Amino acid sequence: MLLIKNGKVYTMEGKVYNKVSILIEDGKIKEIGENIVAPLDVEVIDAEGKIVMPGFIDAHCHLGMWEDAIGFEGADGNEMTDPVTPHLRAIDAINPLDRSFEEARQGGITCVATGPGSANVIGGQFAAIKTYGDRIDDMIVKAPMAMKCAFGENPKRVYNEKKLSPMTRMATAAILRESLMKAREYKRKLDKAGDDISKRPAFDMKMEALLPVLNKEIPLKAHAHRADDILTSIRIAKEFDVRITLEHCTEGHLIAHHIKNENLAAVVGPSFGTRTKFELKNLTFETPGILSKAGVKVAIMTDSPVVPLQYLPLCASLAVKSGMDEEEALKAITINAAEIMEVDDRVGSIKEGKDADIVIWSVHPFDINSEVLYTIIDGKVVYKK
Repeated sequence: MLLIKNGKVYTMEGKVYNKVSILIEDGKIKEIGENIVAPLDVEVIDAEGKIVMPGFIDAHCHLGMWEDAIGFEGADGNEMTDPVTPHLRAIDAINPLDRSFEEARQGGITCVATGPGSANVIGGQFAAIKTYGDRIDDMIVKAPMAMKCAFGENPKRVYNEKKLSPMTRMATAAILRESLMKAREYKRKLDKAGDDISKRPAFDMKMEALLPVLNKEIPLKAHAHRADDILTSIRIAKEFDVRITLEHCTEGHLIAHHIKNENLAAVVGPSFGTRTKFELKNLTFETPGILSKAGVKVAIMTDSPVVPLQYLPLCASLAVKSGMDEEEALKAITINAAEIMEVDDRVGSIKEGKDADIVIWSVHPFDINSEVLYTIIDGKVVYKK
């Protein structure tokens, strides 16, 4: 058991306690209160004068898939041989012993959505994982969590170099439609066959991987920077009646009313960096604040390794500097991220019954001088300053 006492606790459940204790047992938050009676042998952390928050969550990164300080040998996020690869699974490429995991814990990041990059029209399956462990199977919160798809420049650039389709935005949309149509027909045949194995279609691993999308068990995680690409992703999702989250959403601030009216969530970023391609010409830290004020549920991402994962709080603070409400920015890297990833039953806030993923800060994490003093994942202290 572990007791954190006397800290200022931001629960991200609508309450901030100036001085309260948190009792942790068997990796879960057992009790939150001012007068907790704990066993005499409980481990105690005195957080007097410190800030206690839920572990931060990055809703879109590639942790463990592009390894730190390694070139091709550690680059396992893009299978650039086929524009349609829904059967690829992030968990088969993640190296949990990569140094970036340790740096994430040092930065107070306890859970992430990680998965394939955006080279392919359909890239494969994202997973929600904790940032502590030496075996990926033991770190999974949810897998598959989402199906990555990509619009805009990246698929065009990759396959134009190979003189293959897609070389245009039209082809990208057509290839995604074709894949979803094939999956829908595959599902129809499976449903019609029922328990009669002889009538089932020939096994197709790609189509099998797309069934959870058609069944609305997981969303499409749509890489789209430019406004027209965002709207194309929405159009296709509506055509096939599938769920979708908007990833990057760089020009989302230009069409905030459309995103709000479609009742979609946006995972915004990475906003910290240069405009490395044409579709980033309107890149600004104002985007998450504008979307949030329009009523859109927003998460903020690093797209690590594009921005090192430990700088997620910095990205959120820069959004605040550019007009985002401070509480909304905190939500964007805690409870909003967890809800968009559909893992909020376990992480994203300090609440009785949830996983004990808790970080103790020297001062508010948006302060440039803030330091992580303790990172706790599943009730275990995994980093101590």
